[in-house]
This record gives sequence, structure tokens and C-alpha cells, in this order.
Amino acid sequence: MAIKTDQIVIEVVYALPANQVLKRFNVPDGTTIEQAVAVSGIIAQFPEIDLAKNKFGIFGKLAKAETILRHQDRVEIYRPLIIDPKEARRKRAAM
Repeated sequence: MAIKTDQIVIEVVYALPANQVLKRFNVPDGTTIEQAVAVSGIIAQFPEIDLAKNKFGIFGKLAKAETILRHQDRVEIYRPLIIDPKEARRKRAAM
């Protein structure tokens, strides 16, 4: 995949238990996470994604929506937790 000097290649990923989506595309250098998610079209595919509420990461590390992306970054969109991990452990221990 050839890239222009003012373009970078990134990936945007979102995963549900039964469905995972990875979109790889070029964006202008200086693009933020929020801009990349908007351009990816993933919100049209998954309308439950809320840019104001969902958290984002780059390769498993939390990042803010205004973070500027670098070539080959993978933007991950995180779903909200269904249950607090501490509460889940308490429930398992009580069994």
C-alpha cells in the first residue's frame, strides 16, 4: 500500500462479543483519534458508539480523543463495562 508523504496509515477497531471490525485506511498527518473514528464510518455501522462517552486507546493504552495519531497506530474503541470488575470478583467468590 503506497502512501503519500502527508498521509499516514491507521486502523480503527471495535469489538463486540460476536462481531469484530477492523478498518485500515489513510488519513492526513495530524489527524486525531476523534477525527479518525468519524472518518472510518464505524459509527454508522455501530450507532451505540458515543464519541463523548466511549473511551479510546492506541494499542491497549488509554488515549484521549484529541490525541494526534502516528503512522501505523491502531485506534481501539472500548465498550462501557457491563459490571464493575470488583463486583464480578465478589460474585464469583460468593459462589
